[in-house]
Amino acid sequence: MMKKCVAEMIGTFALVFAGTGAIVINDVTNGGITHVGIALTFGLVVLAMIYTVGEISGAHLNPAVTLGFWLAGRFPAGQVGPYLGSQAAGAFAASLVLKLMFPAHPNLGSTLPAGSELQSFAFELLLTFILMFVILNVSTGAKEKGITAGIAVGAVIAFEAMFAGKICGASMNPARSLAPAIVSGTLQHLWIYLTAPVMGAALAIFACRGCQEPACCPLPRRNTV
Repeated sequence: MMKKCVAEMIGTFALVFAGTGAIVINDVTNGGITHVGIALTFGLVVLAMIYTVGEISGAHLNPAVTLGFWLAGRFPAGQVGPYLGSQAAGAFAASLVLKLMFPAHPNLGSTLPAGSELQSFAFELLLTFILMFVILNVSTGAKEKGITAGIAVGAVIAFEAMFAGKICGASMNPARSLAPAIVSGTLQHLWIYLTAPVMGAALAIFACRGCQEPACCPLPRRNTV
């Protein structure tokens, strides 16, 4: 269990450090990374971490994904808390490092809505719904599907960040939003990015059950510690 938690912590650190780091560097270089570059950074770092720690911990890297797997009956309840704590620790470590490196940056890549809170809430819910639906489907079945899972998940994160990032931030990940918000003190609108991804992940379970065999999201849930 300890190795799984360390893998989740390091994987989430890499995600937040590279992803929010790209946002910070884009700001300080006056657009040197570009919005497309930021979206690709998020997708590529997730792809890399899936192949790096996927066989150790499953490479959740995201509290919404962990909770989604638990609700789907595919993750033991006793491991939920340690996974969430490890993901939060990795995210906070990444934001603290970025704070030391860029102390003058106002928000360290925090997710903030460009429009109304309702608009961003809907975006985050739907984006996470799509992400979790893909994860649930590519993480079951033939071995060949598992080999390509990292590409599929990384691609989803990249294209969702590419088209929706300018509006809602395209977080889809409570840990990714919580850490930079707290470290930078940018707490306004944080509730959106803590609640909408979890709700979106939960909705994806029903969609998976509607189009997959029972093994995708078994009922009743049978979790073991």
